[in-house]
Amino acid sequence: MKREAYAPELKWKVSDLYKSDNDFLQALKKFEESLANYAKYQNHILDNADNLYELLTFDNTCSKTLEQLYVYAHMQNDSDTTNTKYQEFYGLAVKVYEKYSVATAYIVPEILKGSLKLIEKYLEEKPALKEYERVLRELFKYQKYTLSDREEKLLANLNSAFATPDDVFSVLTDADLKFGKIKDETGKLVELDEKTYSILNKSDNREVRIKAFKKLFNTYGKFHNTYANLLASLVKNDNTIAKIRGYDSALQQSLYANDIPVQVYDNLISEVRQNIAPLSAYWQIKQKALGVDKLHLYDTYAPIVPNIKRKYSLQEAEKLIKEALSVLGDTYINDLDKAFRDHWIDFCPNVGKRNGAYCTAVYQAHPYVLLSYNESLENVSTLIHELGHAMHYYYAIKNQKYQDYNYSIFVAEVSSQVNQILLSKYLINQTKDVAEKKYLIDDLIGDFKATIYRQTMFAEFEKKIHELEAQGTILTHEVMEKLYYQLNKDYFGQNIVIDKFIKYEWERIPHFYSSFYVYQYATAYAAAIKIAMDILNKKPEAVEKYLKFLSLGATQDPIASLKVAGVDMLDQQVLKEAFAYFKDLVKELACLYQEVR
Repeated sequence: MKREAYAPELKWKVSDLYKSDNDFLQALKKFEESLANYAKYQNHILDNADNLYELLTFDNTCSKTLEQLYVYAHMQNDSDTTNTKYQEFYGLAVKVYEKYSVATAYIVPEILKGSLKLIEKYLEEKPALKEYERVLRELFKYQKYTLSDREEKLLANLNSAFATPDDVFSVLTDADLKFGKIKDETGKLVELDEKTYSILNKSDNREVRIKAFKKLFNTYGKFHNTYANLLASLVKNDNTIAKIRGYDSALQQSLYANDIPVQVYDNLISEVRQNIAPLSAYWQIKQKALGVDKLHLYDTYAPIVPNIKRKYSLQEAEKLIKEALSVLGDTYINDLDKAFRDHWIDFCPNVGKRNGAYCTAVYQAHPYVLLSYNESLENVSTLIHELGHAMHYYYAIKNQKYQDYNYSIFVAEVSSQVNQILLSKYLINQTKDVAEKKYLIDDLIGDFKATIYRQTMFAEFEKKIHELEAQGTILTHEVMEKLYYQLNKDYFGQNIVIDKFIKYEWERIPHFYSSFYVYQYATAYAAAIKIAMDILNKKPEAVEKYLKFLSLGATQDPIASLKVAGVDMLDQQVLKEAFAYFKDLVKELACLYQEVR
């Protein structure tokens, strides 16, 4: 249905940001006018402690307003992408964000012309400046990689040009690429695209899976020259900028922002490569469960038992979520209740709504969650995942100042995955139905496979193509296809056929256009497993440590903040425990099949 046909209680409360669209437009205009005030601080930031404090406070206020403007515009646009008014609002917000970036481009280089010693002197002279101490100290870690004012401004103006590969990828993949039609299990012709493929590859009908797999990847294969040029351009941009700034590599530059040692990235790849055997054992179970002679890649998403058809109303989903998360204590559950009572969530599956699900937040309001709720168990899992993000934001907003609330991407997926694991474990322990238990365990195994094995394979692919380009290799489609096919053989192990069409899969992965991002899914999932299992096993203070972690925001670096939750990502034991958990799941599933026989 159209959006206006849905009841208000199913929609997020955007009026918490601006009472009306007119209020938004007035705030946007006022903000744009205020950008001129940045000019008066240029070349005078470090004249004295008062100037520095005044500039940082002004920028803090502007940043809060910009966040509110941008989130309002993109939320309204995502609610109904067919609404041209909100398309325009989003465009206006993006433009004003670009103007802000240009207006503030001088700030960091100018501060870094000074010294940390001078900053420490100003901190002593003006105690109010201590509010920004973490931010200021953080800036100086970039001092040796920061260019001149003119060079930084040039790079700021080139941001949109650097984004071209990603922009073209999106248009090509989402708009121009056509895969044709395919018959589903009912014999109905359906248009094949990324959305329908994600359904068809789970079909109980193997012929449907085979046809969808071959048609999708064969189509991508026809465009391999274009995709190779796009990805190669992005890799070249990454390596060039890293070299200009003086980093050892594009990987080091990416990880440096979050204070993550390259050792963490390399440890992940090493540990996963040493633990392929449990996945090979799982393939044997899956092959027998599906009744196929040989298991192929196109079989891996098919459920080993029919999908759970049970539907969950919103009321039932809320009840289930609160029961599954009750192990986190009354405070967490009472705070979680705000998401439902105060309309943080947009449930409507209306025409034109953005696909997928996400959580965003506004410091001056609260978190927001978007999804299209369809009452399936998968949707309940998506909802509890996004609510994990929401509670992470909520506790950070509640406990930290604006400049310290927005936690690192490295830890962003921890809270969401903890929630999903707790839900799955709760359902497995509650059910008496063997088929349902098999389904739920297989689903958890699927999450592990997709998040640890697959994302780490992606991470190694990214690392290798950046290294190859830096060494002078031209990244043709042949180079990338050969590398990607071999990685599939390495990571997915024995007892499975690695179909030749998989060599084109790298073409369809949007996260490759956010370089060195995907490894964080794997590390976060490993951390989440430890946290969730410590909580379920009633390890002393596990809940208290976890809630403390959720409240930290950016006040500690990601490695240190996870240590607060009892997780040391520099210790490979965390990954070893994750694989022990995975082996237990595979063993439990194998036992269920043996019991039935």
